[in-house]
Amino acid sequence: MLSRSRFLSRVFALTLGLSAALAIAQAPAKPRVVILATGGTIAGAGATATNSATYQAAKVPVDKLIAGVPELADVAQVRGEQVFQIASESFTNDKLVTLAKRVSALTKDANVDGIVITHGTDTLEETSFFLNLVVHSDKPVVVVGSMRPGTSMSADGMLNLYNAVVVAGSAQSRGKGVLVTMNDEIHSGRDVGKRINIKTNAFSSQWGPLGMVVEGQTYWFRLPAKRHTLNSEFDIDSIEALPDVQIVYGSGNMSLELYDAVQRSGAKAIVHAGTGNGSVAGYAVDKLKALRSQGLQVIRSSRVGDGFVIRNSEQPDDKYDWVVGHDLNPQKAKILAAVALTKTNDSKELQRIFWSY
Repeated sequence: MLSRSRFLSRVFALTLGLSAALAIAQAPAKPRVVILATGGTIAGAGATATNSATYQAAKVPVDKLIAGVPELADVAQVRGEQVFQIASESFTNDKLVTLAKRVSALTKDANVDGIVITHGTDTLEETSFFLNLVVHSDKPVVVVGSMRPGTSMSADGMLNLYNAVVVAGSAQSRGKGVLVTMNDEIHSGRDVGKRINIKTNAFSSQWGPLGMVVEGQTYWFRLPAKRHTLNSEFDIDSIEALPDVQIVYGSGNMSLELYDAVQRSGAKAIVHAGTGNGSVAGYAVDKLKALRSQGLQVIRSSRVGDGFVIRNSEQPDDKYDWVVGHDLNPQKAKILAAVALTKTNDSKELQRIFWSY
């Protein structure tokens, strides 16, 4: 027979074991995050550790990206899919649609809590805005890239990816639209833009970041004001292709042949990336008026990094039946115009959409 002390010891040990098992059973499950890889610098490789600006993009597959950041397992259950393996300047409308449809499908999967998209930085702002417009879900969708390849000294991709998974796995990220995490900051996919081409703080928003990620914790400071995701009238599940929209960059002594070339290409709209307040040179006004009368939508945007285009200032937009791009830069105005044209070709409706999104 067991002595009383040994019996009590065994009971105590069993109690501890049951308590530990119960604690494990009650511990919250780690969020399930899918990483969709598309290539870019974050998947790039340079010849030496000193090559931070000279390298080949889109070389490292998604499984190696994940394996290179073992700390991801501490914050989420992660799996990867290789959607594309390209430099982001090679993104096309077809690729945008393909990617968005895959994101949409994953958001409908009950076994997926959040999605991360690794992306080249050159067109990251366009893809994130497109997804913000057409993915109908409140689940976190986070787009991330890096300014230096993983082979470089002080490479930023590992921490950016870790932060992106943290944000995608956080319940606090739900309902905030498509997000971009770069350089410890959390930005709205609508607002963010690439402002510098060789520094790790390349991405910023003129209205400021939504929050930050510090040592695996998210901190939020503001919310998006414009319509997005679940509140959007656009849905990728009903979009099969995007109409063509082109940008003409405004400058002094412009050639009007640029506008004619856009018309000949079959584009449905032209974004005039004007100087200042989306200004149009006096000698170009009649050309744009003629293009509008022939059915081409004319959208005045600005080549200036910040600010917004004021309607009926510089040009009588009401009189000419033109649209203004509000605070969207030319490349984002192009994205919104293409999405909007899948639903309407009415200029007044297009202007409403530009005010709303």
